[in-house]
Amino acid sequence: MAEAETRLPIKTEKSAAPVPTGWTPFESLRREVDRLFDDFHPFGWHLPTPRSLFNAAPSALSRAGWPVAPAIDLAEKETEYEITAELPGLEQKDVEVRLSNHTLTITGEKKEEKEEKRKDYYLSERRYGSFHRSFQLPDGVDAEKIDATFAKGVLTIKLPKTAEAQKAEKSIAIKAA
Repeated sequence: MAEAETRLPIKTEKSAAPVPTGWTPFESLRREVDRLFDDFHPFGWHLPTPRSLFNAAPSALSRAGWPVAPAIDLAEKETEYEITAELPGLEQKDVEVRLSNHTLTITGEKKEEKEEKRKDYYLSERRYGSFHRSFQLPDGVDAEKIDATFAKGVLTIKLPKTAEAQKAEKSIAIKAA
């Protein structure tokens, strides 16, 4: 039975704080400290990082086994960026997409309760888990036209490029030496 695709509202928060662009003196230090903590797993479990996939280090992207956060695919197409998150077992009401200060944040929470009462035993299980993923939007994204859909446990967010960003790409001719 096919589930209908549903649209998720994207909540936008306006902030007076400007988004820093370019290099800041402590940015590389912050990235290195983040990387050290990302790579340190004393008990074999990982914590999700709020670092953007648009500027994450390659080692953080290629790391296998992320038990807390959902699998995320990021694709750049000709007219848009597309973020796809696999959220099995979640419903639309369990997921929230927010845009604040040029940062897109996906949060979700799964609650599962199971209770069995039989003649000779009683079983009660509860599992809870939440995740939080943030992405710094690249320049050239039309924030007013971001669209999110949820169907069959997959969240798809389309980030359309502005007309200027689409025209910015050009081919460079390669000359023989």
